[in-house]
Amino acid sequence: MDYELDDVDREILHALQEDARNLSSGEIAERTEASSSTVRKRIQRLESEEVIKGYSADIDYQESGYPLRMLLFCTAPIPERGALLGDILEISGVVSVQELVTGDENLLVTVVGEHDEDITSVAQELLDMGVTVADEVLVRSHETTPFGGFSSDEE
Repeated sequence: MDYELDDVDREILHALQEDARNLSSGEIAERTEASSSTVRKRIQRLESEEVIKGYSADIDYQESGYPLRMLLFCTAPIPERGALLGDILEISGVVSVQELVTGDENLLVTVVGEHDEDITSVAQELLDMGVTVADEVLVRSHETTPFGGFSSDEE
């Protein structure tokens, strides 16, 4: 990034994390004490700098018919793990993958499914890629909150 985030950028990021879909640039401007046009320009810059990588829906998988959410702690060969991320995301049922840098398990794969077999088939595809599933954790619930470091109210 060619510039450092300032307080206006951080407030914009906090507001977008709270409710990107329903907040207008005018409403964000009120929070930041900047103009609507400044907020729009800042959002465009944050997007072009890939600070904002996209916008996505927060899906309740259980309510949408996929009651199982599993965290698969995996081990991949270190030289290959970064290159495997895209391939792992293409496996049906995988909703996220995180590269971990400490411990023996160096990938965290989140999978959703209707039945145990859905999770088992993902584990088999991972094995076929040379990735070992070291541990599985069934998730009961998952909640998120905006990062407080972006809000001036949190200081």
